Amino acid sequence: MIMEMPKGKVIITVAVNGAFVTKDMTPAVPYTPEEVARDAYDCYNEGAAIIHIHGREPDGKPTGAKEYFAKTFELIRKKCDIITNATTGGGSNLSIEERIKCLEAMPECASLNMGTMLRTAGAGAGTPWINKPEDIEAWAVKMKELGIKPEMECYSHAMFREVQNLINKGLVEPPYLLNFVMGMKYQGAVDATPEYLMSMKQFMPREAIFNVTAVGSAQLPITTMGMIIGGNARVGIEDNIMYAKGRLAKSNAELVARTVRIARELNLEPCTPDEARKILGVKKFSY
Repeated sequence: MIMEMPKGKVIITVAVNGAFVTKDMTPAVPYTPEEVARDAYDCYNEGAAIIHIHGREPDGKPTGAKEYFAKTFELIRKKCDIITNATTGGGSNLSIEERIKCLEAMPECASLNMGTMLRTAGAGAGTPWINKPEDIEAWAVKMKELGIKPEMECYSHAMFREVQNLINKGLVEPPYLLNFVMGMKYQGAVDATPEYLMSMKQFMPREAIFNVTAVGSAQLPITTMGMIIGGNARVGIEDNIMYAKGRLAKSNAELVARTVRIARELNLEPCTPDEARKILGVKKFSY
């Protein structure tokens, strides 16, 4: 069967920092566990159900250290019950082993990239971002053992091949959570256009729920379209530092608040974290 979100509901994810955005680009990007926890609470209060986190050193350099994520989750849990989603993508400076250390801190969800890409810009320009099929399978096995929900990141239609491989081998369980990453040119994503979004939905597997991520100025229109066609929205400074042309977003919470307003105009009510856990089959951890 084809999975659908409950009528009148939408899940809002906020990606607060990423690996590329620096404080030189915007002072609103959080680096430290304390800064991320502050943003988590503010975004939770605005209607976000999930927070997607990259580890960052005090100077902004990406880190995959278990200690960073454990401290961040501890601080978040003291403030609210937003769902924690850790990256296994990390940054171009991290080894494969370093990228998956975050799983030891027990996030409720974790990103799982569905293929190898070539970085074409930024500090890692010209270097391949390796996600071999055997590594993807091993990470899926690890997440399943730990009870962590994988969010399968699809940058192009070709990546559905690896999604189907995990499904065929029973390494992921329904409802499958897919994230369509669009417009991320420097990592090989399809363009963030309505046509590509509709085709990504067309080719997604059955028993899957999808989330839409779009980079830069495409974030607002493409995530809105994603909500209209039955998906969920990811917003945040990782993907877009601007609120409007010529004006930086004041905070991650400001971007969440706008998407929540739009969702409600579309007669969609943002899910609470517990509602999202039930819909996605996410296990709630105690920290």
